[in-house]
Amino acid sequence: QVQLVESGGGLVQAGGSLRLSCAASGSIFSINAMGWYRQEPGKQRELVAVSTSGGSTNYADSVKGRFTISRDNAKNTVILQMNSLKPEDTAVYYCKAVLLTSPTNWRLYAYWGQGTQVTVSS
Repeated sequence: QVQLVESGGGLVQAGGSLRLSCAASGSIFSINAMGWYRQEPGKQRELVAVSTSGGSTNYADSVKGRFTISRDNAKNTVILQMNSLKPEDTAVYYCKAVLLTSPTNWRLYAYWGQGTQVTVSS
């Protein structure tokens, strides 16, 4: 089993910053990618930022230049630094990891964290 534990959400004023952290633990052989998604009530979950094992990153257009994703591969951790926050960034943020659980099983598995609320007041 694999667990993803998120932390760092909260309430902040527009223009402020928050730092989200997600740590993966359990039956992990290697992590292919880790990223952050967000979901507003009544809307579909959307990609915010993703970091691959090769070092590449990808961001939603709405957060480019404001959010930065980084990984600590040794600790199986991914960080999302969110600056210049806007009210439209308000959502539940979910961490996702795509990984291999065994060196003899080359199937990739996706796991999600429980979500952390980010609220940006105007």
